[in-house]
Amino acid sequence: MRQHRLHAAAAGAALACLAAFGPTQSHAAAPLARTAGPAGPSPAGPARFVPGPCPKTPEPIDALSTARCGHLEVPENRGRPGGRTIKLAVAVVKAASAKPSADPVVFMAGGPGGDTFDDIPILVDSGLNKDRDLIIMAQRGNLYDQPNLACPEIDRFNAKAVGLGYDSTAAQRLMLDAVKKCRDRLKGDGVDLSSYNTTENAADFADLRTALGISRWNVYGYSYGSDLALTYLRLHPKGIRAVAIDSVTPPQSAILPWGWSSAREGIDNILEACAAEPRCKSRYPDLATTLTEQVRRLEAKPLTLNAKPPSGGDPVKVVLDGGAVLNLLVANAVKAKDVPAAIDELSHGRPDRFARARAADSVQAVGVTAHGLTESVACGEWAPGSSEPDVLKAGRRAFPGWPDTVLAQVPQLPFQYDVCRLWDVPDRAAVQRVATTSAVPTLLVSGTFDAKTGASWAKGAARTLSRSTSVLIPGITHWVVPQSPCAQGVLASFVARPTAPDTGCVAGLTPQPFTITPK
Repeated sequence: MRQHRLHAAAAGAALACLAAFGPTQSHAAAPLARTAGPAGPSPAGPARFVPGPCPKTPEPIDALSTARCGHLEVPENRGRPGGRTIKLAVAVVKAASAKPSADPVVFMAGGPGGDTFDDIPILVDSGLNKDRDLIIMAQRGNLYDQPNLACPEIDRFNAKAVGLGYDSTAAQRLMLDAVKKCRDRLKGDGVDLSSYNTTENAADFADLRTALGISRWNVYGYSYGSDLALTYLRLHPKGIRAVAIDSVTPPQSAILPWGWSSAREGIDNILEACAAEPRCKSRYPDLATTLTEQVRRLEAKPLTLNAKPPSGGDPVKVVLDGGAVLNLLVANAVKAKDVPAAIDELSHGRPDRFARARAADSVQAVGVTAHGLTESVACGEWAPGSSEPDVLKAGRRAFPGWPDTVLAQVPQLPFQYDVCRLWDVPDRAAVQRVATTSAVPTLLVSGTFDAKTGASWAKGAARTLSRSTSVLIPGITHWVVPQSPCAQGVLASFVARPTAPDTGCVAGLTPQPFTITPK
């Protein structure tokens, strides 16, 4: 498994991969900056699947060597008859079993905007294609689609941002300049940014099932993919046998101030788990107070130092302020088992763990993340109905006593309201923030250490899913299934028997022991 993809996945996608401008630990910065141009002037007709070669990925993906690939042609905007057609990359990965079940699993990636095809090795290693074919489709605007809504301008900013204060005026100016350049370029290419939204994404998957001639399938989505999966279930229930959602983002609750409650829940659970482990509690007493002290200290007087990126290379300049520390924790850039040690070391003048995690973002996979999709979803669906004062209020409620300069920025999405004023897409909150009510069997999987999509958010989604099973995995961060053999077993059991999954392995699970350093 390519673990570098898994956590972030802090990954240059949004709030719940979810971080358009947050920490990312991507594969090496391959120069993929060329953005595909518009799909052409051909008018849109009925959706259809067109067979073709599998994408040539920067790193070979074994499963693609035997996969059936092609692209789905769909209207860019279904509300505008006669508009242009876009092309979405598709791969059908064969089941490992010699006698697979007839109903495949379709995957809905997080982000929005991350490279879905790069998730294939993680999904295969997690057993998603053990007994069924696994269907992958890049959400509209993703890498290998036409058009591709990549923003190399933003990727290059993210690489520079490690040497700036997280919430500094300089970072704000450079970020907004990058956003404007990307938006102007995409609009100049004829992209209708308002069409890159969750409603259209869901319709794409409904069209894919029909175009592939599949009568029933199972859905697995994580992070933003859970938002998409629930929207898909609400709008297009036909043909859905079962739905599994991981690191749950309920559509009715996805609003920017929400980021603070998730950050508090995930971080608190890590600190409380340390307090419940005698060795950790003895070595690192009162971590919550120590963390608050360090955030306040660094926000008042940021540290500037040189650090080597974990992937190698020369040291780079990094700035550690309170906002950077908070966002590195939310992104799991410092692994959960190391968080108590990292906070303690920071309080004793040894910021190396946080500095290396910050330096990781100096290595960006330029042109891979579809920031255009990220921003169209964030600005059309998550930002409306709230404001900067609402974010600050939520931050103060989550972390009382922390500096307002830290609390004024949504975790993982700094200056998002300024970004949205530039991005300028229609308000879609009324059509998107709707709870899904369904009797389709649904599995909800959460990790207690997830600071991006707090585990308690699954409860809200489950209330209107009458045949749901919720599973909470201790000590796991964002995107649970690839990190937990137990969660993998539960998911496999659910797909085999959606109304009676075997969740027995969850009982007795405990977090991984924390790192204990010498005094």
